[in-house]
Amino acid sequence: MKLPQSSIIELPKIPDRRGNLSFIEGENHVPFAIQRVFYLYDVPGGESRASHALKTCHTFIVAISGSFDIHVDNGEMKETFQLNRSYYGLHMPPMCWRFIDNFSSGAVCLVLASERYSADAYHRDYDEFLEAVHADR
Repeated sequence: MKLPQSSIIELPKIPDRRGNLSFIEGENHVPFAIQRVFYLYDVPGGESRASHALKTCHTFIVAISGSFDIHVDNGEMKETFQLNRSYYGLHMPPMCWRFIDNFSSGAVCLVLASERYSADAYHRDYDEFLEAVHADR
């Protein structure tokens, strides 16, 4: 089994003297059809979010405002991505453990997902996640 890799994707950016515009199209700029959209905001200083892996769902995460760090772990490799530009996003395939921290004041974290919400779609225990990763090899 090939372990999933997360990757930064640059979004279209249309500059204009009145302000820039960026956009995201499912199955074009992101490699999946968008089924769910949610966002994190007003995260208190020092707090983190996520701490889970999605079993079959792809996600695409954008710092709409401010900045934050996303720590990604596919069971064998760990990498940290800092998102701080609204025209870059992080694509995360299924089976990537993630947690998000270092939110700047006023940060807004936009998440696009390939599946609707289901509580059963998550690994919320890190050891369970690692067992699932190694069982699929």
